[in-house]
Amino acid sequence: MKYLIAIEPPASANEAWGVVVPDLEGCFSASDTGVDEAIENAKEAMELWIETALDSGMDIPAPSSITQLQQDRQYKGWIWAVAEIDPALLSNEIERVNITLPKRVLTRLDNKAKAAGETRSGFIALLALTA
Repeated sequence: MKYLIAIEPPASANEAWGVVVPDLEGCFSASDTGVDEAIENAKEAMELWIETALDSGMDIPAPSSITQLQQDRQYKGWIWAVAEIDPALLSNEIERVNITLPKRVLTRLDNKAKAAGETRSGFIALLALTA
C-alpha cells in the first residue's frame, strides 16, 4: 500500500527534515540526513501506526490523491514523496504455518494456552501481539 508523505525541509543546518503522513492522523517522523532517510523513516512510522490502529480495532484510512493533499496550505513548500508498506501488514487472512519445537516446550505451550482459555494458535498469536 502506498501513502503520500509530506517532507518539510529544515530551516537551518541544525534542524531535521520533518515528515508527516497526512492520511494517518498523528503519524510523523524525521530525518537528520535528507529525503532518502526521511522516506525510510516514514515507512517505519507508518507500519507502527497501522499495527497500533489494527490492534485497537481502528479502520485504516485509504490513501488520498496528491491533488487533494497538495491543496492543503499547511504543506506549502514541502516535498511530496510516496512511501510504500507491505500490504501483508494489513491482512487478517489466516495462514497455516508449520513450526518445530521440542516436545517439552510444546507441552508447556499447550498447558499455558489451555490455562488462558486459548487454542495453541491463538495463544501464540496473543504472545506475538503482546511481546
